[in-house]
Amino acid sequence: MDGAQGSDEPLHILRAKYHDYCSAQVADLLVYMSPDEIYLLAHRARREEGSADDISYAEMVRIATEWLSRRVALPPFEVWVEDYRKNPQRYAEYFMGLWESDAEEGEPAS
Repeated sequence: MDGAQGSDEPLHILRAKYHDYCSAQVADLLVYMSPDEIYLLAHRARREEGSADDISYAEMVRIATEWLSRRVALPPFEVWVEDYRKNPQRYAEYFMGLWESDAEEGEPAS
């Protein structure tokens, strides 16, 4: 796929791919974290929010994901889409496939 082909994609597809790309970046960070690191990160985030309640592991992962997504340096959509349109093949390995269902939901009515 060449750069011109990427530029032909509708905006709702590009937004869905951007969200998929961002999700993949955060997921990659979580994969490399041990359960202990997730525990510590989640509890740190909870303390920052002023809460010290006990939470399940699933809740810890959710909190860690949200915390990371706010702190990971990801490009704004406008910057990302400009680079994607020039080099769509560079991003193919970062998509988890979430963009396909997001694109269907966000598809403009015909």
